Amino acid sequence: MPLLNRRDMLAAALLLSMLRPVAAAPVRYVLDQNRSEVGFSFDLAGTRLRGTMPVAHAEVLVDFSNLSRSSVDVTLDVAKARVSLPLARRTMLGPDILWAERFPEIRFVSARIRLGPDGRISDGAEIVGHMTIRDTTRPVTLRAALYRQPGSAPEDLDLLNIRLTGSISRRAFGASGRADIVRDRVNLDISATVRRAE
Repeated sequence: MPLLNRRDMLAAALLLSMLRPVAAAPVRYVLDQNRSEVGFSFDLAGTRLRGTMPVAHAEVLVDFSNLSRSSVDVTLDVAKARVSLPLARRTMLGPDILWAERFPEIRFVSARIRLGPDGRISDGAEIVGHMTIRDTTRPVTLRAALYRQPGSAPEDLDLLNIRLTGSISRRAFGASGRADIVRDRVNLDISATVRRAE
């Protein structure tokens, strides 16, 4: 059997590399602001108050060949937060809690994704990341779901819905004002629609 010379070996290596499946690059998605917001709720003197905060920016990378390598980066607009009780809103945005004037954004950046039992970013998936509120960054784990638009074809991935839910301790982020009447836990429900970037 003849030995391969260096040129033949290089040609064979090139051919093999071309035959291997090429891993698809992650797909970048950008925020549809009109269809995205954060819902939150907290207890004030025994009454459950609910509010919303707009998503100012979100960038999502979805790696369809390995969903656990996907990522999320979400920024919220603190000053535009709304809550049903105007007095509670003023206090919430003031220096003892969120201090919107000095810290106008809340940000969550994913570090890793734990897929659900079916290997998808839904039905039990979690996103572990870091949230920054005021000048404090802490690890946070949120339940995650990523879906196609209702009624869309299975191959239509141009528009996706993301939902992140969980709760945080406001004290852990230095937003501990009015602890006498406002409980520590704040529930989060982030809903965002993202479009495939062109």
